[in-house]
Amino acid sequence: MPFCLFRFYRLLLHLVCALCCVWLCSCASPESLSERVGVAYADLLSLEEKEGYIQATLSDGFSQGSQKQVYLLVPREAPLPSNLPEGIILRTPLQRVVACQSVHAALLCDLGADRSIVGLCDTDYIIDTRLQSLLRSGAAQDMGASYAPNAERLAANRPEAIITSPIEGVSLQPLTQLGVPVIACADYMEHSALGRAEWMKFFGLLTGQSVRADSLFSVVTTAYDSLSTAAAQASKRPRYISDRAQGSTWLMPGSDSFLAKLYADAGADYVFKDRKGAGSVSLPLETVVAKGHKADIWLIKYGANHTLSYETLAGEQAAYRSLRPWRERRVFVCNTLTVPYYEETPFRPDLLLRDMVKIFHPEVLPHHHLRYYAPLR
Repeated sequence: MPFCLFRFYRLLLHLVCALCCVWLCSCASPESLSERVGVAYADLLSLEEKEGYIQATLSDGFSQGSQKQVYLLVPREAPLPSNLPEGIILRTPLQRVVACQSVHAALLCDLGADRSIVGLCDTDYIIDTRLQSLLRSGAAQDMGASYAPNAERLAANRPEAIITSPIEGVSLQPLTQLGVPVIACADYMEHSALGRAEWMKFFGLLTGQSVRADSLFSVVTTAYDSLSTAAAQASKRPRYISDRAQGSTWLMPGSDSFLAKLYADAGADYVFKDRKGAGSVSLPLETVVAKGHKADIWLIKYGANHTLSYETLAGEQAAYRSLRPWRERRVFVCNTLTVPYYEETPFRPDLLLRDMVKIFHPEVLPHHHLRYYAPLR
């Protein structure tokens, strides 16, 4: 075969291969979008791909017939579809948002969408260094209180959306009256840690960071499943109680909450597993003290400028001395003013699970150093 003819056939072969690759990629893209849109763990979030837009349905989770809000995510440069159903239209990717809770702002940073943040609320409680940097540089403004932000500052910054967390019994009307779309994310009411973490897919769609959100969620699920499998092999399941009394009442996580289920995945048994609820449940101090002698571990989250000790804890409430974890020095504390617990763990439950496995089963993770919790001194 003449050399020039050989080169012609080789060039033709390369051209055919290139066209096949283009065809395969074009066939794969709709499937990839569907994978990004679907949810597998979240109960209060639904994402559906429609013709020309994505429909996101968010539930508040407060009751069986919980209120639902529909958001219609339409690409910024595309014309509005003529068949849009009733819902709040959001032009994506969002370029200017106010995040009322730092947990959602920190997630936006994780997804590489920190430039979209133009406002933050409750800034006195922010400890994430990335968010602090946004405030110092002026890229993000202090908007005041989360449920009553400064209307003048908000108007001056022209946000395209306000992202907040609905709370049962607290009206969002002051926010909705500001004339900016309000995205009410009740992710904290999910029934599983991975269900809450999966909300990052919604945030990825909002900000044009779907691929990054999918990649991060894959990291989270892989690590979480590996840790829970290892904890399940432990021979014993220690019993635990959490938090501490506020006056005569004691708020504990409901047994249906994502936090209680995370502790279960860490290989522990909840002393109050009969107390149903996806949020917190209020118990009388006497009830907790009466059953506290059955607990092996006591987990406490608090936010204060001082450090807790066994004596200061007992000074708050003498009844603590009768709790078995207090007597046996098996109390672990997390000061949320010094570690980014609230800004990291909701969407990185694998990091919190690692701490819990270390606390409940130290032999499973002998080389892990606690990230959020520390033994009470």
